[in-house]
Amino acid sequence: MPVIAVVDYNMGNLRSVTQALQHVAPSHSTIDVTSTPEDIYAADYVVFPGQGAARDCMSELQKRDLIGAVKDAARSKPFLGICMGMQVLLDHSEENQGTDCMGFFKGEVKHFEGIIGRTDADGQRLKIPQMGWNRIDQTQDHPLWNGIESGSRFYFVHSYFVDPAEASLTAGTTDFGIKYTSALARDNVFAIQAHPEKSADDGLQLLRNFTQWDGQS
Repeated sequence: MPVIAVVDYNMGNLRSVTQALQHVAPSHSTIDVTSTPEDIYAADYVVFPGQGAARDCMSELQKRDLIGAVKDAARSKPFLGICMGMQVLLDHSEENQGTDCMGFFKGEVKHFEGIIGRTDADGQRLKIPQMGWNRIDQTQDHPLWNGIESGSRFYFVHSYFVDPAEASLTAGTTDFGIKYTSALARDNVFAIQAHPEKSADDGLQLLRNFTQWDGQS
């Protein structure tokens, strides 16, 4: 019976994520919302959600002694990062006057400051945070994109975006004044800036794909 651990560090939309996973996961799966490192080490799949500020995220992870378990999961089993759970996988964030993150991937998390005053394709002035629906254009084939067309719309809420040091990490891009990386993938890790649990059928399809993924890209 596969166990899907949802990492609880008091900063994720855990109810929505858990309900979505329960809806799409195979019937013999167990969804375990946990803040215990041992449960993360023992799980077959790990979902790392999050929202809020990078500094608070890192502080809560440290308080719960979760950083080692999360990084181990990202090295060894199917792993899905969502929103802040994507951003803190990188080295450093500009948020909170600068915050050191987990350093699992090389790169920076940057503010959308440069888009102020710009407009979108419909002529609407862009506002920070980006809040609402936007397209993700797929830049590499991946099992988690199965059944999802490139350019499908997902739900976003964020003021910062990831800028990975290696272009090969990018699995999807989104335009919001600039073109930025909105999905990352390497080996057994897939991470997405949008909230699949709030992204209707395509979001549920991505989560469904994750629960059936063997961690091979």
